[in-house]
Amino acid sequence: MHGNMNADEGQAGMDGRTAWVTGASSGIGRVLALRLAREGWNVAASARTARDLERLAAEAPDRIHAFPLDVTDAEAARETLVGIEDTLGPLDLVVLNAGTYARDTAARLDAAAFRATVEVNLMGAVHCLAALMPRMMARGSGHIAVVSSVAGYVGLPGAAAYGASKAALINLCEALHPELAARNVRLSLINPGFVDTPLTQKNDFPMPFLISAEAAVDHIMAGLKSRHFEIAFPWKMALSMKVLACLPARLRLMVTRRMVRG
Repeated sequence: MHGNMNADEGQAGMDGRTAWVTGASSGIGRVLALRLAREGWNVAASARTARDLERLAAEAPDRIHAFPLDVTDAEAARETLVGIEDTLGPLDLVVLNAGTYARDTAARLDAAAFRATVEVNLMGAVHCLAALMPRMMARGSGHIAVVSSVAGYVGLPGAAAYGASKAALINLCEALHPELAARNVRLSLINPGFVDTPLTQKNDFPMPFLISAEAAVDHIMAGLKSRHFEIAFPWKMALSMKVLACLPARLRLMVTRRMVRG
């Protein structure tokens, strides 16, 4: 049976249900794919590196299936979606998690690097959504979750490209939600704070309220089983950023100015 996930189904077991996770080779995506498999889902796992996906699939060979994909390729995203549904059946849940981050500065803003971040974080999600939404809307069922970030709430020094791409994802999800809801397709927006992943391990600055990828997936799974549109965590980081976003611009910029390094 295919349809939207609710709290009762989440507690009752999920055998036979099918999920697609992008950015599944490491970090949150990898842990989430394994968690879904452990809870009885059939999982299509996508990332650019086939070798990493094969290692992941080997940990749950009956449940996780590798579908290599570069999300910046719109046609490849469409073909991969078709291949997944032809192989595993209609998707019940899709978590669009592929993302990247590179620090930037006003003094050295690289347009090509900025575009590369937007291509992965924003357009990668758009490519998958464009292929996916018509199918779910036609069926009148399904659940899509888009991974953005609390960095999308406020512009932060050093994260111009990353924050802009994540802010765009938040706006995108808010724009799409009403039409999808009208066709019985759920849309969830996932806004993590700092999570211990290969991306954040490259950071050389303090990361307040840092949590493990396993803890992040705990929050995500609980949120997906709820009826909430936004899944933001950890709460202290999410609340801090939301309060900062609500401050008058003069005060908000006084705070962010203190974050400038050097």
